[in-house]
Amino acid sequence: MNVLRRTVLKSAGAMGVLAGLFVTGVLKPTLAYASDWNKAAFAAKDMDAAQKAIGVTGAVDSKLLVIKAPETAENSAMVPIDVTSNIPNTTSIAILVMNNPFPLAAQFEFSSGALAEVSVRQKFAQTSIIRVVAKADGKFYSAQKEVKVADGGCGH
Repeated sequence: MNVLRRTVLKSAGAMGVLAGLFVTGVLKPTLAYASDWNKAAFAAKDMDAAQKAIGVTGAVDSKLLVIKAPETAENSAMVPIDVTSNIPNTTSIAILVMNNPFPLAAQFEFSSGALAEVSVRQKFAQTSIIRVVAKADGKFYSAQKEVKVADGGCGH
């Protein structure tokens, strides 16, 4: 039997089984919705206002919050930032860039048991400090790292 024919028949059979499961209601498709957008936090023009808008109070420095970003960004339009929270029960991570016109770059929420790890590409206005804030068990934890910008920043 031809290998291509065999592959097509197996795929068609699998699709038939899935279709049957959907029709009978055994498998139910669900919709994924983004949580409500915190317009005030993303519109804040300084670090304190952005943190206040996302509810950050009394953040404690933590070495369990790991930021991986280049020391010097060759391209300020696309700076890679990876954040991992090794703090148990992390429910949210926010990434703020201090010297950007709007400091709150990203905010992520996690369901219980989810791996609190995110990766973004962020535009920088100039050399700046990245501040990451994580929420776990109702408390806030933070870490920060400076990233130097080699080219002219957002206006370059």
